[in-house]
Amino acid sequence: MATNDSSALDSSRIDAQLSGLDALELDLRPPRRRTARLWAELWPKALAVGIFLAFWQIVVWTGWRPQYLLPGPGTVFQALFSNFGNLMSAAGTTMGRAVQGFGLAIVIGTVTGALVARNRVLRAAFGSLITGLQTMPSIAWFPLAILLFKLTDGAIIFVVVIGAAPSIANGLISGIDTIPPLWLRAGHVLGARGLASLRHVVLPAALPAFVAGLKQGWAFAWRSLLAGELLVTIPGTFSLGERLEFAREFTDTPTLIAVMIVILVIGILVDELFFGTVERVIRRRYGLVDDAQRA
Repeated sequence: MATNDSSALDSSRIDAQLSGLDALELDLRPPRRRTARLWAELWPKALAVGIFLAFWQIVVWTGWRPQYLLPGPGTVFQALFSNFGNLMSAAGTTMGRAVQGFGLAIVIGTVTGALVARNRVLRAAFGSLITGLQTMPSIAWFPLAILLFKLTDGAIIFVVVIGAAPSIANGLISGIDTIPPLWLRAGHVLGARGLASLRHVVLPAALPAFVAGLKQGWAFAWRSLLAGELLVTIPGTFSLGERLEFAREFTDTPTLIAVMIVILVIGILVDELFFGTVERVIRRRYGLVDDAQRA
């Protein structure tokens, strides 16, 4: 009887200790409301914007440049709101080109990356070429693009694709290269071969690195697009790049900076609303986010 009582006592002590260890992993703080979480995400950004605007205004007050060359924030935002309709129309044209070019780049980059990563001969033949294309400045492609496509949207979209596709392909190649071989063997044992292995094992495992490649590819595409709109002026169309060039020609600095602000805001929104959302979903699905601490 004494032995049984001692065993029961030891068992209860072990259970108490384990429950105490489990409690260490629990977040005992009360969950924050949605408005509180939103405010926690927004106030650092608002503070950064406020600091930047204050620094900008201080530089203007120092008289470093005449105000017709470097206007203050108030003058620029007045120009932004007075030309808001025209700027949104120009942004629509630019975003249409961005979606078209980046969409083509995703298709070309994904197919190229999948083929090169899974075939040793193609890797040896085109691996270095893809990296070389990624490092090549997009502006160097515009003389050839203008010769091939003249002053049309095709010239701009060509450079957007050639600038973004290599980054997307390299992102997928990097993701495939870092897949543990055990996962591939397990998929093979379970019957995933050929396209089935690519769909159900390779691409899901390479997804985080692929999304990183997409994000980098978007950055290249966006910069290439704006550079193209500065160089390729198409009669009858108005884009953000053309607005920049017209403002420079007429020394309309407030409008020029207003267009730059629109370009910056679009880049931030695409990163936060699209890529940020995709990355959060992937991290949560892969168990890389502690939902208890985020509550």
